[in-house]
Amino acid sequence: MSITDVTSRIGQIQSQLALLAPRTTANTSAAFATSLRTAATPSSPGTLGAAGTSTSAEAVVAAAKKYLGVPYVWGGTDPAKGLDCSGLVQQVYEDLGYDLPRVSYQQAEAGRPVSGGLANAQPGDILAFGSPVHHVGIYIGDNQMIEAPRPGLDVRIGPVYETPSAIRRILPEGSAVGPVSPTDSAAPLAATVAGRVSPGTPYASLFEAAGQRYGISAELLSAVARQESGFDPRATSPAGAQGLMQLMPGTAAGLGVKNPYDPTQAVDGAARLLSTLLDRFGSTPLALAAYNAGPGAVLRYGGIPPYPETTNYVRSVMSMLGDAA
Repeated sequence: MSITDVTSRIGQIQSQLALLAPRTTANTSAAFATSLRTAATPSSPGTLGAAGTSTSAEAVVAAAKKYLGVPYVWGGTDPAKGLDCSGLVQQVYEDLGYDLPRVSYQQAEAGRPVSGGLANAQPGDILAFGSPVHHVGIYIGDNQMIEAPRPGLDVRIGPVYETPSAIRRILPEGSAVGPVSPTDSAAPLAATVAGRVSPGTPYASLFEAAGQRYGISAELLSAVARQESGFDPRATSPAGAQGLMQLMPGTAAGLGVKNPYDPTQAVDGAARLLSTLLDRFGSTPLALAAYNAGPGAVLRYGGIPPYPETTNYVRSVMSMLGDAA
């Protein structure tokens, strides 16, 4: 049995144990389910942060993205320590003034049902998986969701990899704003749209092609290359970073880059890495800080690490992007 199978089975057992727990808020299971739906319906008194407040789908997605990179902890409800799948969902909606149940099978009964499958889901809907329910996530559009997947993985954006057993809508009617791109954020990302770089820029065609391929700015890739190596594909740093984009050997291997000194491979790998970091941290400065100092440092300090090299790095690249704009 694989680790994935074991963790999935643990989730199933957790849900089954929760089904056996005393239910003190209602005398019958039918009444209990009704009370959950009523309590979690946004039109009910006390479920919104303020009377008459209407939360948009964009707000739900932005609230969820704040927790990208938080480690999965089974039973976790404290973002400072870790979250499990239902802890993430509960926390996101709590931030927006909604009081949701704690356990995944209860969240699969909250709000209103969405019929017709994923085609009728809107960003902000809760996706539940399994019977009994063993996993939940928050739909963000384009067949993507934000989830706390399992031990060893952080809160992340990923595909909806199986058919949900339930889709529940917490937001009031009229809150939908259409599909929300996985790269959208409450605050716009700087320089995250693929385009063309300034004429005469070395390796311009590589930056533009990779930018189009991964949906990030060609100017951003160009600025990182200028900062990292001065556009020198043969550069090697004292720390061992290699090539045009100064990838460490372990990072390069993880990205599938066999030769970091090959500009084509280096730019492709750096573009994939930056795309992932932009999705994970939700801003260009934080993604650059993670590129320079590592994602762990950004998470540890809750922002740009106070390392002179990293702060100067971010300032320099962002200045180049400002000049490009």
